[in-house]
Amino acid sequence: MSDIGRQSLGDKAGAALKPDSQKTTTEQAGDGIKGTMDSVASTLQPQGEKSTSQKAGDTLSGNSNENSGSLLDKAKNAVGLGDNQPRA
Repeated sequence: MSDIGRQSLGDKAGAALKPDSQKTTTEQAGDGIKGTMDSVASTLQPQGEKSTSQKAGDTLSGNSNENSGSLLDKAKNAVGLGDNQPRA
């Protein structure tokens, strides 16, 4: 089964690697909408019907819907690209 409504790993990585401070308001809003849609699709799609890449992407992006933060967010925060960094 195809992963309808899901973001590709490349799209997720591209959005995550560009700092929010370098994104336009439209890009930030689009990232938020796409992320929400991907999270909903992740929740609704049974685990057994997900592709291997989407299972891996869910693990990296924290799409388990547990408010614990994703591995990707933790990595961004560690290198100073995350939202939890003090502003200069």
